[in-house]
Amino acid sequence: MQTSSPQGMVYGVILNDRPTLDRLGPALSQPPYNAPPKAPILYIKPYNTHAGAAVRLPRGAERVEVAATLGLVIGRDATALDEATAMDAVAGLRPILDVSLPNPSVYRPPVRERCFDGSCPMGGTLPYAAVAGLEALTLRTLVNGTVVAERSLSDLVRPPARLLAEVTGFMTLRAGDILHLGIALNGPQAGAGDRVRLEIDGFAPLDIAIEDAAAEGETP
Repeated sequence: MQTSSPQGMVYGVILNDRPTLDRLGPALSQPPYNAPPKAPILYIKPYNTHAGAAVRLPRGAERVEVAATLGLVIGRDATALDEATAMDAVAGLRPILDVSLPNPSVYRPPVRERCFDGSCPMGGTLPYAAVAGLEALTLRTLVNGTVVAERSLSDLVRPPARLLAEVTGFMTLRAGDILHLGIALNGPQAGAGDRVRLEIDGFAPLDIAIEDAAAEGETP
């Protein structure tokens, strides 16, 4: 498993899967936004989140959510891509477990909940050309050997090429950046001592351990 940090930024996406939108339903049409999102909703997983094989619980936390997704590794600077050719800018694909503190709100950027140290473990990168049927891939999350969540990338509201085209329509992605395809909200949870695995056919499994904040001498 590759555990080194990417060269660039990691951009996360929410509300890009149909089950989440269906579950939120009428709530998306209520204040403060009054309508479902019309553009991709992004957040950043900064360098302090890029992690290897262990994730330590933030001080005071008992559990975290572990959301499975797949990252598009950008191979060249990309601006205003056309959907028909957008995937030409993708060099590789990288499994990601986007770890966060449970937070039911979708109205405010949850920086504290999503950006704590070590909250973005990533697996090894496969060349994009080596992966067939990207939108048909299934992501399985296991906690202590038991499958606790399974999702197909066929549930994406914006498939990879469309997502890339829309994001690069308002910002440039640099070579080495990673844009992940989105997470399902209210995902499975894990606590100290649990072992979490992300399985995607054709990729090496991504395995992490959840550690208590006191594991290295800190007081929770």
